[in-house]
Amino acid sequence: MNLPASFIDYTRALLGNEEYEKLAVALQQEPPVSIRLNEKLGALSQNAGAAHSSFFIHHSSLNKVLWASDGYYLDERLTFTFDPLFHAGCYYVQEASSMFVEQVLRQYVNAPVMMLDLCAAPGGKSTHARSVLPEGSLLVANEVIRNRSQVLAENLTKWGHPDVVVTNNDPADFSALSSFFDVILTDVPCSGEGMFRKDPVAVEEWSPENVEICWQRQRRIIADIWPCLKPGGILIYSTCTYNTKEDEENVRWIQEEFGAELLPLDVREEWNITGNLLNGEGEFLKSFPVYHFLPHKTKGEGFFLAALRKPEVEEEENVVFSFSKVKAAKKKDKKGGAVTSSPVSKENRTLAGSWLNSENAERYALLAEEKEVKAFPQQYMDELAAMKQYLKVVQAGVLIGEVKGKDLSPAHALAMNASLLRQDAFDTEEVSYEQAIAYLRKEAIALSETAPRGYVLLTYRNIPLGFVKNIGNRANNLYPQEWRIRSGYLPEEIRTF
Repeated sequence: MNLPASFIDYTRALLGNEEYEKLAVALQQEPPVSIRLNEKLGALSQNAGAAHSSFFIHHSSLNKVLWASDGYYLDERLTFTFDPLFHAGCYYVQEASSMFVEQVLRQYVNAPVMMLDLCAAPGGKSTHARSVLPEGSLLVANEVIRNRSQVLAENLTKWGHPDVVVTNNDPADFSALSSFFDVILTDVPCSGEGMFRKDPVAVEEWSPENVEICWQRQRRIIADIWPCLKPGGILIYSTCTYNTKEDEENVRWIQEEFGAELLPLDVREEWNITGNLLNGEGEFLKSFPVYHFLPHKTKGEGFFLAALRKPEVEEEENVVFSFSKVKAAKKKDKKGGAVTSSPVSKENRTLAGSWLNSENAERYALLAEEKEVKAFPQQYMDELAAMKQYLKVVQAGVLIGEVKGKDLSPAHALAMNASLLRQDAFDTEEVSYEQAIAYLRKEAIALSETAPRGYVLLTYRNIPLGFVKNIGNRANNLYPQEWRIRSGYLPEEIRTF
């Protein structure tokens, strides 16, 4: 790797000769591979028997990511594309350093919250946040680039938590939602220095001029989204870069511009996290608690994080979002007849409800939109209406089923949501590895002659993989077309869980 000369000069001056040389050596090494296990596996394992338990036993010797409860390092990179458990949402491939976001949520979020992940694609931090947020929280995951928002929605669907909304908006689009969120994560676009050894393009595109563009763009993003944070709410600011213009100096700007309080985190010495690079380490946890992950010290890529709290009382009168206009609009629609009747029949709505377990049937509203039936948490219906009024909502809650002809066909998202799906709602059929790959390629599936007719939930190693409609001589594959494995070959060596 040929590092830009100006990057070398700046970073050497920032870290000192000895530390920079260690960093330079680390940047020439292979990056570690790390994953997070999905918490939904725990619930599934209670009913899956020994086959599922072996998933955990086999990997009990893996090295733990010390700052993440479900994070692990792998000894080698798996062939993730050809691992059915990856597509089933059993784990997420995420860079280890970025898992440090968990520490902010665990140390400062102790009750249900509305959280926004502003720059969320492809979904690593969103799936992680959704796993550690208190039960009853709602996560809004946003991505400004349309095609990336679709990838974000796919990854969150596979992760399988119902209390999620995906939006496709610029930060400025949130301006109407004043004091709306309790927590906002801003993993802002940056110069990408921390990703040099994983992404050669980041090296090629780096320049001092790009750093200047980045820190100014980052401030615009923060200025746009700051009014949406409730007084007393928490802003998590993070980048994957080392330079202080995008890191410490921007954090200092947030403090001075908005009166934010910088929050210290309890970190352990063995995590080898570096503090404030502007003034050396010293008493950084007390004076300026910010957190750098440097590859020659921590097992991971370059990462920076700071947590800030919005003042409870601001100098100017705080503007709080009013739901009155949203409720008035909904009432007007009902009276004015503007809302057309749904093609989803009463019988199909009842059928969709019967697919949910009794515990969640009361917590979630069933929404019929066009030909689809969705489940969304009752307690956030007003917030959803507000977001639909001002934002481009890609998906909200869980798609339960879709009307095809006269029948209601179960949606793939329902298969991925173990917490919502009633265990005995569908017959199941365990498939082999070869059958699982064929299913994920959207190919025709041949089931055994004893397989039940109708909608069947396929499982692989007792983990739900998705639905088919078994009509006897063949099973219609219901896996989402746009998610299919496009590769037509299998590698000579396949390494999976």
